[in-house]
Amino acid sequence: MNARKVSEFRFADDGLIPNHPTWPLLLYGGAVDLPGGSDPASVLEALFASHGWGQSWRNGVYDFVHYHSQIHEVLGVARGTAEVQFGGPHGRTLAIEAGDVAILPAGTGHQRIASSGDFLVVGAYPPFGTYDLCRSPADHERALKTIPKVGRPDTDPVHGGKGPLLERWT
Repeated sequence: MNARKVSEFRFADDGLIPNHPTWPLLLYGGAVDLPGGSDPASVLEALFASHGWGQSWRNGVYDFVHYHSQIHEVLGVARGTAEVQFGGPHGRTLAIEAGDVAILPAGTGHQRIASSGDFLVVGAYPPFGTYDLCRSPADHERALKTIPKVGRPDTDPVHGGKGPLLERWT
């Protein structure tokens, strides 16, 4: 793991994508050195699991805007590059690459805009909350009630008990 600067991004509710009312998206650029020639996704899975973030999966990022209203999510880039729009249509498009980790508080919109052919993400979740996929106006009203009820995780998925998430999500 690399101790690099953490970037914070805050997004307003735009009427379709609520985003989180208090906590920012955290982007750890170049957080993990991924060894060449091995299975880089397994490195991210083991790292996240070692800090209590489980239910991991391997895939990409959907090409439609969506969010999760009942759980936080970590996205670790195992291979390739992508442009991902965070915060919904009025949010911000960020370039991410292998070794980057994004931590999305519940409600944060995200959508893949473009990616390299080898783009691979490992996603995981804290030990509490319920996975849901929200993308419609009807989801928005319900999400405004559920998002504030999703508590702060006890650990940072990259740094454990002393990570930036614990300092910045207060």
